[in-house]
Amino acid sequence: MKTYFAKQLFDGQKMHTNMHMSVNNGKISHIETSQKSQFTADAQLNGLVCAGFIDTQVNGGGGVLFNYEQSPTALSKMMQGHAKFGTTAMLPTLITDSPDKMFKAANAVADAIAESIPGIVGIHYEGPHLSQAKKGIHPSSHVRTVSDSDLATFTRPDIGKVLVTLAPENVPNDVIKDLVKQGVVVSLGHSGATIDQALAAIDAGATCSTHLFNAMSGLTAREPGLISAALSDARIFSGLIADLHHVHPQNCMLAYQCIGAERLMLVTDAMAHVGSDLQTLPWLDSTITKVGGKLILDDGSLAGSCLDMTSAVRNMLHLLQVRVSVSSSTSILANVLNMASRVPAKLLGLSRYGELALGNRADFVLLDNNIHTQACWINGKQVSGVVAEESQQREQN
Repeated sequence: MKTYFAKQLFDGQKMHTNMHMSVNNGKISHIETSQKSQFTADAQLNGLVCAGFIDTQVNGGGGVLFNYEQSPTALSKMMQGHAKFGTTAMLPTLITDSPDKMFKAANAVADAIAESIPGIVGIHYEGPHLSQAKKGIHPSSHVRTVSDSDLATFTRPDIGKVLVTLAPENVPNDVIKDLVKQGVVVSLGHSGATIDQALAAIDAGATCSTHLFNAMSGLTAREPGLISAALSDARIFSGLIADLHHVHPQNCMLAYQCIGAERLMLVTDAMAHVGSDLQTLPWLDSTITKVGGKLILDDGSLAGSCLDMTSAVRNMLHLLQVRVSVSSSTSILANVLNMASRVPAKLLGLSRYGELALGNRADFVLLDNNIHTQACWINGKQVSGVVAEESQQREQN
C-alpha cells in the first residue's frame, strides 16, 4: 500500500484540501483528510489531484495512427503518448476502413485487454456507416451500408466497451436497437440527418453525438438537424473537440449552457502527432501537417487534431471562466474536470472510473496551478512524471 498527501484533491463531487489517499492493488483503499488519517504519507503531491481523463475518440498518439498499425504494441505507444497529458483510459478509434482492417483493430484491442495493457478499455469505430456528404477525411471508398460482417465485429464480447459512430439516415433503427441491446454505445455523427431521423435514432437507443458541431446537419429555423437534437435532447451525451479550431469558442459556450456538465464530454480526436515529435503524416492522396496547434490537409481543411486532454481541459476552463456566469471559479473547474473523466465514464458504463472514491480504480492525475499535467497514475502505477518521496514531517512544514 502507498499513501499520498494531496494539497488539493477533487474527487468528482467536491474539492478538498490536505487529503490522504491510499492505493492498494490498483484501487483506492483509503481517502480522508490528513488530520484524521492514521497513515503516514509516502509521497507529497503539490498541486491538484483529480480522476484520470477518459478519451473516447483517439485516432492515434505517440507517433502511431491506429488505422496504420493494429497491434497491442501500437496501442501501448498510443497510450504512452496520451498518458503524458493525463489520459488514463481511452477508446482507440478506427477511422472508416475495410472490414479486414476493422477485424484486425478488434483483434489488437482484444489482445491488449487480455494482456492488461494499461488504459485500453475498448474501441471506437468512427464509421464506416456514415454520410458521404459529411464524411470529412474518411475515405469514400470504405463508406458503406451495414453488413453482417460489420455487426459481428461491433458486437464481439472480447473488445471491452464499444462505441460506434454512424449516420442515422443510413442505418435502420432496428439495427441501432439491436446494437444497443448487445451493449454497443451508438453515437450519431458524420451525418446530414433531419431532426426526425436524429430523434428516431435516439428513440432507438443512440446516446451520444460525435464531435458536436463538426460534420453534422446544421441548425436553421425550419431544419433543426442533428445539432439541434444534440443541444436539446436530454437523453444523449455529446463529445466536444475543445481545441478552439474545430469549434468556435461561442459554440463551445453554447454547448456547455445547453447540454450541461453532466452530459458534455471533452474528446481529442487526436492523430498520431500527440505525444511525439511527428510533424507530417501521409493520409490517402494528401498529407496531414501540424501547423501551430492544428492539423491540416494539403487543401487547408482540418484533419483530426493534435489536442491532448489536459489542453482540452485548460482551453475549456479558460473559455468558461471568461464567458460563462457560474457561482465560482471552483465550480467551473469541477465541471470541466468531470467533462474529462466522470462524464465519459458514465456514457461508457465504466463503473469504478471517473471519480476518486473508496474502492474505485486508482487512475489519477496531478495538475499544477496552470492546469498542466505533472504526473499520471493508471491502476495505481505511476506512468508519467516524477514525484519525490516525502516524509510526514516534511508535508507538515
